[in-house]
Amino acid sequence: PLSLLSVSSGDTSVLAGLYGPAEAKISKELPDRAALEVLLRPKVGLPGVLERSREQLLRQTCEAVVLGVLHPRTAISLVLQVLSDAGSLLSCCLNAACMALLDAGLPLSTLFCGVTCALQPDGTILLDPTARQEQEARAILTFAIASSERKVLMATTKGSCSVEEMQQCLAAAQRAANTIFQFYRDSVRRRYSKS
Repeated sequence: PLSLLSVSSGDTSVLAGLYGPAEAKISKELPDRAALEVLLRPKVGLPGVLERSREQLLRQTCEAVVLGVLHPRTAISLVLQVLSDAGSLLSCCLNAACMALLDAGLPLSTLFCGVTCALQPDGTILLDPTARQEQEARAILTFAIASSERKVLMATTKGSCSVEEMQQCLAAAQRAANTIFQFYRDSVRRRYSKS
């Protein structure tokens, strides 16, 4: 693999492996850009419906930032292996995906990060909820936020919330993103100062 790294958020951790750009199978080849494949492997058992839908969200997010036009007719595979899931798994996967793309030196139009918000029954917002807090929440929202202008690249919601509550969660997620992008910068700096 071009990149292999593990990313943890609280007690949730994901191992990301990035392979490629390699020659694409004819069936998957795209004439104008790289074909991007995202595989999400659960801690135990085989991937199910939930993993498939998360793979799609992860792929959409990565495709929005990878400058695949620089590698037409190639394939890039991102494999995410769940090591432990104690809540906020999708945002941990998003962060692992971005760090792997960055680590592999793929050209990106912007960085992105994932932030999960749990909306409690009383309307308070919890960032980076644990599995238990997710179970008690009225709604769980996960955003993929770009480092350029803090734009939303992807949003997914489970449960029910008002438009106003969704906007409050987004604002909280955009503020939290600043900390994550700072973490990216620090870890990249640490990695390169060692070599």
